[in-house]
Amino acid sequence: MVIGLRALSLIAIASLLVFEEWVSTPTCKLIPNKTLHFPQFHDHDDDNSDEFKVMMVAELLLLGSEAGYVNQFFRDYYMSKFFRKSFESLKPDLLLVLGDVSAKGSKLTKSKWTSVLRQFHTMLGPFVGLPFHAVLGDRDIGECSDLDANKVNWISHKLPGLDHSGCGAFEIGNISFVTLNAVALLCGNSSLRFDIEKAIERESLELHVGMADTKAAINNSTNFGDADYNFGWRESTVLPGSGPVLLLHFPLDQTRNEHYDGIDAIKRSSNTLIDGLNVVPKSRELIGAGLYKSLHTLPLNASEYILQALKPRIIFSAHRYAFSDHIHLDKTREISVPAMSWNARDDPGFVIATFHKTRREVSISYCSLARESHICIVYISMMVLFCFVCLKA
Repeated sequence: MVIGLRALSLIAIASLLVFEEWVSTPTCKLIPNKTLHFPQFHDHDDDNSDEFKVMMVAELLLLGSEAGYVNQFFRDYYMSKFFRKSFESLKPDLLLVLGDVSAKGSKLTKSKWTSVLRQFHTMLGPFVGLPFHAVLGDRDIGECSDLDANKVNWISHKLPGLDHSGCGAFEIGNISFVTLNAVALLCGNSSLRFDIEKAIERESLELHVGMADTKAAINNSTNFGDADYNFGWRESTVLPGSGPVLLLHFPLDQTRNEHYDGIDAIKRSSNTLIDGLNVVPKSRELIGAGLYKSLHTLPLNASEYILQALKPRIIFSAHRYAFSDHIHLDKTREISVPAMSWNARDDPGFVIATFHKTRREVSISYCSLARESHICIVYISMMVLFCFVCLKA
């Protein structure tokens, strides 16, 4: 009888180890591109060697030295496993974090912020040796009422590729990326906002100068003649989709187009709070200060200005906590990256963007991770089994 119970215990432990490895592996699904494709600059077929794969995560909501036992020994443990298994199974070339690395970084001292960054690097595991870039979120630097330019500068210099205002531009794999501090764009009386506008103008000028030789081809294009831009302050003959990949924390305004798709972008269920148009998970009330305003977007005029000035190839944003796939009026595609944290939702996820070097299209895959509730159920079941074995032994 004792031998049988011991065998049962060993089987249970082995099963738990196998379960942990299996549950840590992401499940990815290719999202169909419903946009009208931009004119292709190259018509050659790709092979795998011509692909550049980017893993995009958001809202890690790390607590650093303020993390309790549940976060330290359960959530953070599994988050590290998620990163490791994602790296092993998907083999991305670049990691992008679209804001909210910290759960309440805007309230932290520099020493506590350092503990968050240390936790972040520890959690990345194999990604530490991979190029990565991070965007500033509202939980990282605060909202307009407590936005501090000196603190933004300090945090920005702790993250790769950001200038003093939280903006950045870099090129990797022949793909150009531009990062904007979307939080500051909401703050009309902040000096940082003017720095962001200067960054937009700088990138816009570079785009327009770089596209000067394609003017004849642009004039012959009729693919976007039906788009109603209504931009009175700027005339541009640069095609939509010709610019860089745009990285933001807050999404652009999406009220002018109801083509708004998502796996679970807007679900009004028992686990959400509805505040006007705001749909937020109840758990977000418990992270940081105040109610999480998940449908914060950039104002309409700022959104139109960014689209017109930068002509993004594609936009990646976050903050909504869920995945969504939105098509703007000029046919620019915007992907909202879901939260990759059990502090935000029961079923975290991330996005894999595959860039094809010989054509403009970007393939998007939504990757889901294990539900916290499912893992808890398994652990509770195992604990009950172990208690049963101990009592019978």
